Amino acid sequence: MSHPLFHLDSRRKESLQFQIREQISQAILAGHLPHDVALPSSRKLAKELNVARNTVMLAYEQLLEDGFLIARERSGYFINPEILKGRADTPVRLNDIDADRLDWDERLAFKPSRQRAIDKPGDWHHYDYPFLYGQLDPEFFPTQHWRECSRDSMSVPSIRSWSVDHLNNDDPLLVEQIHQRLLPRRGVWASPEEILITVGAQQALWICCMLLLKQGQRFAMENPGYVDMHNIARTFTDNIQLMPVDEQGMQPDASLKDCRLVYVTPSHQSPTSVTLPLERRRQLLDMAETDNFLIIEDDYESESNYADNPTPALKSLDRHQRVIYVGSLSKTLAPGLRLGYMVAHPTLIREARALRRLMLRHPPTNNQRAVGLFIARGYHDSLLSQMHQVMQRRFLIMREAILRYLPMMSTPSTYGGSCFWMYGPDTLDAEMLASLAREQSILIEVGDLHFFCGRDAHRHYFRLGFSALPESRIEAGIMKLAELVPLAIRQHEISLGNEA
Repeated sequence: MSHPLFHLDSRRKESLQFQIREQISQAILAGHLPHDVALPSSRKLAKELNVARNTVMLAYEQLLEDGFLIARERSGYFINPEILKGRADTPVRLNDIDADRLDWDERLAFKPSRQRAIDKPGDWHHYDYPFLYGQLDPEFFPTQHWRECSRDSMSVPSIRSWSVDHLNNDDPLLVEQIHQRLLPRRGVWASPEEILITVGAQQALWICCMLLLKQGQRFAMENPGYVDMHNIARTFTDNIQLMPVDEQGMQPDASLKDCRLVYVTPSHQSPTSVTLPLERRRQLLDMAETDNFLIIEDDYESESNYADNPTPALKSLDRHQRVIYVGSLSKTLAPGLRLGYMVAHPTLIREARALRRLMLRHPPTNNQRAVGLFIARGYHDSLLSQMHQVMQRRFLIMREAILRYLPMMSTPSTYGGSCFWMYGPDTLDAEMLASLAREQSILIEVGDLHFFCGRDAHRHYFRLGFSALPESRIEAGIMKLAELVPLAIRQHEISLGNEA
């Protein structure tokens, strides 16, 4: 076997032993190595790669244990011929006459990629001032505690518990912790059979619409509002009632009378971050009872209230089981974890569980167990306390910076959440501002996609999040952004003149 087949990179974080094993196994699976020729001896390969012989021996032993190699006495290590059995051969093309005639656009019954949706650059952490909503500062993540819980979820008893086929059931420890620890913080008292674990809040929203909406039935939501909720609802009905939002959130009115389902973000309205007051919550519940509709309560960011005690969840005030409560761990633990939950009447949860089984059975139970341990050991409560203090400081710094450098950008009076909803003069094009800002290593989010009618009239809206960057950078970032606003306005005016 020739030496150039393998190359070890000392800059990689993986061990040399891992790299040797990885490259040999990949070469075997790709068919690059002959079956009837022994691999180099451990002494020879170690000399060629300039590593300790023991490193090569350990790699060979691991490959032997994994079934990639077989050992022949006094002959050395050979490729195990069984490792490639069952792999499909490369298909032979017999006829390409119709290869170019398949129209995939015509075959697709639904094209969600054409919907306008929230988009965030994958390399956002390389920017100096990422004023993005929904991303967390990596310094927040409780690495030590999470590693402990992940390690313990890999104990033999835990593996025997979560590794079996659960069909459509969830990890009992996580359900118990949501039941006894998370929901009571919001004043929600629910039994375990009223709780379903989901792949983030997004899956819960989809399940609700799929079970409760038919074409033609009216669905109501806030405008401006959560764009992905609008996209989900449009998948099931074209009859969408857009409800106006003011400095106190959604304004319930008589247009809700004929609705089947109403979606609301009462704790911190998406995207404006204002809070629905108690009076409106009670009004909405009364209307649901009188006019016979159900309510989806998306309770994201319920913990980030920096002034007063949190307003009780809508679900906690519901005496007639009309509220479907949706929660998530994305805004506290990690967005990439993709774990959420829904709380509703047992009948709905039963059908939601059956529907989820058709989609993916259940979220990975090893993740569920790790999160369950994380909450049970009090690490989640500790994280919330820490985040509350840090986010409160960032909120105050951000608010002060906006008042100092962007006084013309009006924002509703609020005291919570992790973003500021901004709107400048009508002559400002937020998309143009975002483009100029990106060139200066600043990321902002345009706001017009959160309006579902008359978007051109709302091009001067944008959103500034403060959860993804350290507080030491906030003021400098806002100052640099403010310097770009006049330029964005001038360029917009020039573009309008050229169009005329």
